[in-house]
Amino acid sequence: MKHDNDFNTVLRLFLRSDARRLLLGAGLSTLTVLAGIALLGTSGWFITATGLAGLSATAALAFNVFVPSAGIRLLALGRTFGRYAERLVTHDATLGVLASLRVTLFRGWAEPQAARALLLRPGRLLFRLTNDIDALESVYLRLLVPLAATFGAALLAGLLLAILDWRLGVAVFAWLLACGWGVAAWTARRARPLALRRVHMTERLRAGAIDLTAGQTDLALAGRLPAQCAALAQADARLARGDDALHRVETGAAWSHAVAGHATVALVLLTAGVLAGQGKLDAPLAALALLTALAALEPFAALRRGAIEAARSALAARRLAPRLQDEAMPAPAVEHIEGDDALRLKDVSVTHAGRRQAALHAIDLHIAAGERVAVIGASGAGKSTLLALAAGELAPESGRVAAAPCTWLTQRTELFKDSLRDNLRLADPQAADAQLWDALHAAGLAGDVRRLAQGLDTPLGEGGLGLSGGQSRRLALARLLLRDARFWLLDEPTEGLDGATAADVLARLERHAAGRTLLIATHLRREAALAERLLVMRAGRIVAEHRRGTPGYDAALASLRQH
Repeated sequence: MKHDNDFNTVLRLFLRSDARRLLLGAGLSTLTVLAGIALLGTSGWFITATGLAGLSATAALAFNVFVPSAGIRLLALGRTFGRYAERLVTHDATLGVLASLRVTLFRGWAEPQAARALLLRPGRLLFRLTNDIDALESVYLRLLVPLAATFGAALLAGLLLAILDWRLGVAVFAWLLACGWGVAAWTARRARPLALRRVHMTERLRAGAIDLTAGQTDLALAGRLPAQCAALAQADARLARGDDALHRVETGAAWSHAVAGHATVALVLLTAGVLAGQGKLDAPLAALALLTALAALEPFAALRRGAIEAARSALAARRLAPRLQDEAMPAPAVEHIEGDDALRLKDVSVTHAGRRQAALHAIDLHIAAGERVAVIGASGAGKSTLLALAAGELAPESGRVAAAPCTWLTQRTELFKDSLRDNLRLADPQAADAQLWDALHAAGLAGDVRRLAQGLDTPLGEGGLGLSGGQSRRLALARLLLRDARFWLLDEPTEGLDGATAADVLARLERHAAGRTLLIATHLRREAALAERLLVMRAGRIVAEHRRGTPGYDAALASLRQH
């Protein structure tokens, strides 16, 4: 039942995105199939009738050759243009819907908690955004459209044959649906475990390839590169065996369709012979009946591919449906406050996914607007978790979090393969170039950018390739300054920088932080010295608090690393 709901969610999103074109595409596909059946049946009748009319001069003169030939030309042209229009409409509509689903999914992942969870396994995120969305293509193109076309084909064949003999029409209609849909259902059932195994093997292969590419230096240094390559080759071999098994299932489905087709033709041929022997059917109508039944079988072959991929599409729907529902978006993890307060934590505890030990234990904290606070402690004490709570990137397991709108300078500078301008505009998409240059100047990077041949249009590589570590940090600082927020979260803002660059970055931070609230996570003396209050964290608890001018403050500051 849960899987059906997931599938229904995806279908509703399809219809909500572009119902008119999707229905038009299905209708065009059905009409094209019907035109093909009518074309073959009419052509068989016309050729047979023309041949018989030519046996006598009287019959030849009386035979109207123009109307049937005009009808055949009309059906042929209709089938050709219908096929083109059907492909154009169905594929364009499908690609439009998939693009819309990708946007919806990406926006869902932009929610703080969702992004944090998915970034723990970036290979899975990429797989969901590409392969899983692509798998939904089969829902419409290879399942719904062929189902509509095959029903129309069976119905038309049944009606045409019912005109000759109602029992024959009913029998052919029921037989076509039973065989065509039955073979598709049998194929889907046989292919399901193989298709699911193939999806998981493909996902593991892609994740392994990403790990190999990203960590090849570390693997080589550790002597594990050959073993990783061998594991990747084994995964590829298993995937090839899975593809071969699916191919055998598809071949079996094709064979079953062929047998069903021969049986259908034989049934119609025998029945037509009996009716002709009874004088109820002439030769042209017998040809029409036989070719109509033969043409009605063709659309059912299109269901094979959809049946093979049905399990993959169902798995994709199950994975994506919760993230595609508006109501599934996580509730805000933090309440917004204004006025004299910047942050309030009341009895807050946090436990990270997959961990037994809590990262934060019953934290109570109040930071007034305009106050500068540094959180110090060893790695793993909970400093970054505290900042993530304030930013709304984490939901507390218990307790209450309320914070003013803030901007977060994380430990790692996140830069993208894009221009310098667009990397800056992540902070303010509407910022004019003059504002960008002001931010670069304030961050001490304007001179470096002006020396670049393309200036703000300079393309950066993956992860900001093309900039030094200091330049990347200054670019992150420029983004911080570009965003108008009164509450700054700074997570080890100068970690990894040389002394001169770190001193300059800190001086610029202090200069532009006037009147703002600062919450700094650090284990460096130079960064903690910006704060008026020090919070000492140990094992997820605030164990001490010191204000500037007290002996405890000086002692805590002296205990930190200088560089």
